[in-house]
Amino acid sequence: LPGLHIFAIAFALEVSVGKTNTVTALNNSNVLLPCTFTTCIGFQDLVFTWYFNSTELIYHGKIKNKATEPTLIWHNPRVEFVGSTTKKDNNISIVLNSVEFSDAGKYTCHVKNPKEKNAQHNATIFLTVVHKMEKTDNTVTLIIVGVVGGLIGLLILFMLIKRVVLFIIKKTQDGKKECLVSSSGNDNTENGLAGSKAEQKAPPKA
Repeated sequence: LPGLHIFAIAFALEVSVGKTNTVTALNNSNVLLPCTFTTCIGFQDLVFTWYFNSTELIYHGKIKNKATEPTLIWHNPRVEFVGSTTKKDNNISIVLNSVEFSDAGKYTCHVKNPKEKNAQHNATIFLTVVHKMEKTDNTVTLIIVGVVGGLIGLLILFMLIKRVVLFIIKKTQDGKKECLVSSSGNDNTENGLAGSKAEQKAPPKA
């Protein structure tokens, strides 16, 4: 049992860079590198660092607690902190200004929480720097979006059909319950009333 307890603590700290871990930026533009963290038991004197290609430190910050914003320990002059930790999300995102081709590579957001027995976790973003956004890429993106959109549309349609089917099943079951209850009585007029009430109720729900 004690081993399981430690296992749970080790996985309580989570770091995320969002739904996708790849970012494409235009040469000489500013690019957002998103990162948020979650912790089950809160944090105290939490330390976070951003690394470029695993070794080069580009941002180092510390957060005393949930009521305070991060304090800067060190940063690369081109890196700007844009997150906030007093709001709902523990956001420790940064912006890399005036992106160059040499900035392409791996960016790691690393968090260490002393309150969770120094639990550590990190997440990685891969940055690609391009000379210009290719038109062909947009076409491919539009096709992908179209296909994904179609899939989402089908998924929504499927969910709606599922809900309607479940609603019909529920109605059928309700009807059976009504029949079971009313069949125990001898008065048939009650059955008729129950049926007409159900018919009147159905259209507004649909």
